[in-house]
Amino acid sequence: MNNISKSSKIALLLATAAIAAPNVAFAQQDQLNETDITVTGLPPADLSGLPEGPDVEGFISARKADRMMVTSADGSNTPITVAEATEIKASKGFLGLGRSKLASDSLLNGLPVTVKTVEWGDGLVASRISLRDRDLKTASMIRNGTAQGFAEQTAATEALRGRVGDIDKYNIKGTTNVYFDTGKWRLTQQAEQELCDTAAQAEAMDNALLLVVGYTDSVGSQEYNQVLSERRASRVVNHIQQACGWKPYRMLTPTGMAEADPQADNTTREGKAQNRRVAVNIMVSKSVEGL
Repeated sequence: MNNISKSSKIALLLATAAIAAPNVAFAQQDQLNETDITVTGLPPADLSGLPEGPDVEGFISARKADRMMVTSADGSNTPITVAEATEIKASKGFLGLGRSKLASDSLLNGLPVTVKTVEWGDGLVASRISLRDRDLKTASMIRNGTAQGFAEQTAATEALRGRVGDIDKYNIKGTTNVYFDTGKWRLTQQAEQELCDTAAQAEAMDNALLLVVGYTDSVGSQEYNQVLSERRASRVVNHIQQACGWKPYRMLTPTGMAEADPQADNTTREGKAQNRRVAVNIMVSKSVEGL
């Protein structure tokens, strides 16, 4: 039985946030309704003069008017007000939405965010909300129930969501690595076949999910390698879904980890070749194994 590495846990947190959020949305909405924050009027148009609050990282678990609840990895919930002066920005990642400044209606349930806050009254106001394009696209697909294909098998999807537990309670039942040329994200015919074989293996397991994580060697800048690792992960996901028939609702959000978790020594040619990879992990929650 394999353990999940530190970087894979981070990847899994982002991936499961989008799946877990619909389950907790109603409970979090009640909490948001009941949260007692005493304020007078509207937040000022200029937030620069307000005392700096804590940075909050997690995913949006509820929205109501100009307020949102952010749930962190430790399970804590932080209500935050979104003001007209709040800056909402997305990085231009590999799914490229074509814009970096977003409206507040982009703040969907299940969306991982990093929030800089200021203190106002007895509560917090977001001065800046940062998110990633690919997370926004995933949350939008879940919200709309279209491209992710949830409408095809609603009952199966809801049952699967309900069984996804603590992110630390997963077993990796198998891992397939496919490899790439320097600076490339094109799949070889051998890699394409190996990916379909992995999908077939996972299909034979009850409640299996796939977690796809892209990596690079140490050549190039961190920023370049981040984009490259995401492109590789995206290419693998597209092939598994389109050519291998894997259902999108059983795919956790793909993640690029750049140079993190090298398999081999990045100072050698052979080692770099082993590190230019995408890992496809077959994940089964410990809470559902044996059911």
